[in-house]
Amino acid sequence: MLALVTGASSGIGRDIARELVDRGWDVILVARRADRLRELKNELGKRSHCVRCDVSHVEECKKLYEVMQPKNIDMLVNCAGFGECGFFDETGLDGELNMINTNLVAVHVLTKLFLADFIRKNKGYILNVASVAGFFAGPYMATYYATKNYVVSLTGAVHEELRQRKSRVKISALCPGPVDTEFNEVAKVKFSSKPISSRTAARLGVDGVMKGKLYIVPTAKIKMLKFVKRLLPDGLISRFCFRFQKNKK
Repeated sequence: MLALVTGASSGIGRDIARELVDRGWDVILVARRADRLRELKNELGKRSHCVRCDVSHVEECKKLYEVMQPKNIDMLVNCAGFGECGFFDETGLDGELNMINTNLVAVHVLTKLFLADFIRKNKGYILNVASVAGFFAGPYMATYYATKNYVVSLTGAVHEELRQRKSRVKISALCPGPVDTEFNEVAKVKFSSKPISSRTAARLGVDGVMKGKLYIVPTAKIKMLKFVKRLLPDGLISRFCFRFQKNKK
């Protein structure tokens, strides 16, 4: 079995690659940082292969698919992504467009291309790494939350399409809360609650997509947040999210 993992140079993507190799999979490691990929390949050994690709560029996503298509990929893991914190009118437009391309457009392009192959074979797995942020509006991290909302919504829609067609292809969205990765360093914030380990998130993600779960939400606390959203007005939820994100700065 062969998996392709984007964002494999750090964090959840790196640990998903480790998790899959531990389970006997071969993995293709995809990221911008070639030095990080080589380090991980040295750790994982002959079951891993490196491909440098900047998925924030649509043409590179298309080229990645073209190169990988003959290899008969069994699982696609869309994990590349990052965030930024600040008032929407004060954060940089170029950085946000790069975030949208990485967090959202790349997921759309790669999911669409590989899904068609999986449907033809009537087998395959797609794991889109989203966030609990995908269920909320996110003042102070407006663009990041919006990108994850897109990933959650897209995954849910495709999951139902597959179910209606009685397809054996599985698609899931991993939606954790705080995870101990480089994310907060890049976003220039700090955790306001205790994070789970990246390896735990990876293990739960792989378990969930194998079982065909739609939304994989680690920890009871994060599941409770998702449940509470159904009970409270959207305006109150947005005020809560603003305070939560502002306190991380």
